[in-house]
Amino acid sequence: MREALRTIKENTLSHEAWRSETLNMIASENITSGAVARAVASGFSHKYAEGWPTARFYQGCKYFDEVELAGNSLYYQLFDAQYVDLRPISGTNANLALFFGLAERGDTLMALHTSDGGHISHTGFGSAGIRGLEVTTFPFDQKEMNIDPDAMVAHILEVRPKLILFGASMFLFPHPVKEAVDAAAEVGATIAYDGAHVLGLIAGKQFQDPLSEGAKVLTGSTHKTFFGPQGGLIVTRGLEDDLLGKMQWGVFPGVLSNHHLHHVAAKAVAAAEMLDYGEAYAQAVVRHAQALAQALYEEGLDVLCEEKGFTESHQVVIDVSGNGGGKLVAGDLEAANIICNKNLLPWDPIERSDDPSGIRIGVAELTRLGMQTHEMAEVAAFYRRVILSKEDPSAVAADVTSFRSGFQDVHFGYRWEDI
Repeated sequence: MREALRTIKENTLSHEAWRSETLNMIASENITSGAVARAVASGFSHKYAEGWPTARFYQGCKYFDEVELAGNSLYYQLFDAQYVDLRPISGTNANLALFFGLAERGDTLMALHTSDGGHISHTGFGSAGIRGLEVTTFPFDQKEMNIDPDAMVAHILEVRPKLILFGASMFLFPHPVKEAVDAAAEVGATIAYDGAHVLGLIAGKQFQDPLSEGAKVLTGSTHKTFFGPQGGLIVTRGLEDDLLGKMQWGVFPGVLSNHHLHHVAAKAVAAAEMLDYGEAYAQAVVRHAQALAQALYEEGLDVLCEEKGFTESHQVVIDVSGNGGGKLVAGDLEAANIICNKNLLPWDPIERSDDPSGIRIGVAELTRLGMQTHEMAEVAAFYRRVILSKEDPSAVAADVTSFRSGFQDVHFGYRWEDI
């Protein structure tokens, strides 16, 4: 037992030390402020609070009720929302609640194919399949790296889906939500939007606002471009009362019971940080992603969508099929203390998911650590040294560690003692 405990402690500390030396560019990851981290570590982690504030199935919730209500209020402000639900414990959990609340077994869901950037929760082998939905995929324009609007409208009218779900895991440009509204109304479909990756950019008003463009439900993750701990949420605007009631049932008792109260407290702190700093942060994230993409392109890497400015989000996608493939390149970069992930590209068959053509990189954490636009050129040079120049990754790792030593503090957030 003691040996196992030592292993746990040593590896926890080793991970934290190593991460402080790396460029973490996993597009789905970020770093929290001290205030958010302290809320996660609070005594709410020991508590259950099934039900609604002031109407719980457990006693002892009087303090948490005030926290949840305050958190809800902050999210209402942030998204100009009709309804906010902070209970989902992940973005996938939020999507599952959406599917159980707004669709029936055998209904058709329209979403992105995984090779085109769709998330696994949108698929027949993921959460949509668990609900028993029939999944049809959006027509996708590989050159534009986006949904084809005209073909999408024709497909909606042809297959008549019950639920149309925009949003993606590989997500460079806003999706054609407005273009789907009339067709969705004609076939009686509800439009939803999985904003897991771009929630902070939406909150910071630097990406499309899907709820203003015709989506009635926004699901999301609170820890990617947002400032929170790992978790999920649901936001609605204009959703009919009967559907709202069904979706609330989809959350509880549908796909969860207790909703991880310490994470709700941390989500509330993160929303306040977003209200104070979100716009400046989101502007910096998009600026840095575009600067990094340009620098990588100038270094000689095959960055997608050069003719469109590469990206309008926090993500940059590179085709490394000519450099050994995504699996090899991501592994070499990790050995150089640069952390990103291999990623399917639209021309990859799903069977290549273990060794796809691409890598996906994000700048959300680098921006939170205080890096500026000019640092993106230095970061791009590290990629070139590993991928094109084939330098010894350990030599590059030493330089990455030295570079990273100047960026150890979290920006755009609070300290717990200052609240």
